[in-house]
Amino acid sequence: MADQRVASRYAKSLLDLGQEQGTLEQVKQDMDLLDQVVSGSRELRLLLRNPIVKHDKKLAILTALFKGKVSDMTMRFFTILTQKNRESALESVAAEFKVQYNILRGIQTAEVVSAVPLTPALREQMRAEVTRQSGHAGVELAEKVDPALIGGFVLRVGDVQLDESVRSSLRKMRTALQENSYQNKL
Repeated sequence: MADQRVASRYAKSLLDLGQEQGTLEQVKQDMDLLDQVVSGSRELRLLLRNPIVKHDKKLAILTALFKGKVSDMTMRFFTILTQKNRESALESVAAEFKVQYNILRGIQTAEVVSAVPLTPALREQMRAEVTRQSGHAGVELAEKVDPALIGGFVLRVGDVQLDESVRSSLRKMRTALQENSYQNKL
């Protein structure tokens, strides 16, 4: 809970600074890159959370990874976080920045889980449906593939879930048949 609060505050500060300096889109790209790199590297996540590794060593690693790939403001942000012993919050800051950026821009995030990768036409159809249902002009789709669904999709927008998967349909059918069988025995 405390880590989430810290991440939220740092993300808000970075968002405000990016807006103030007119570099918000660059900072957004930087945070997306940070999120991608950290989520893709278990070793980096463990290193950033490790209290034994000195903060200047963590900053040197962050500098080696991101120097020239992110803006100077983002590099200064990394420096501030390491000086304040908060580098373990970097992953959460990147995720929280994305949430706050989407709220600021009026972008709705939707998660689509399907049995196979979405085609471009189906992706646009999903995006249009979420736009129509939510009223948000901008929609960002997070796509995942889960072959266990057999077919169809599961769409999550906020706390609403639409399950149109074959697996779910089969489960509902099995439940209905079991209830019907139980009713006939009485």
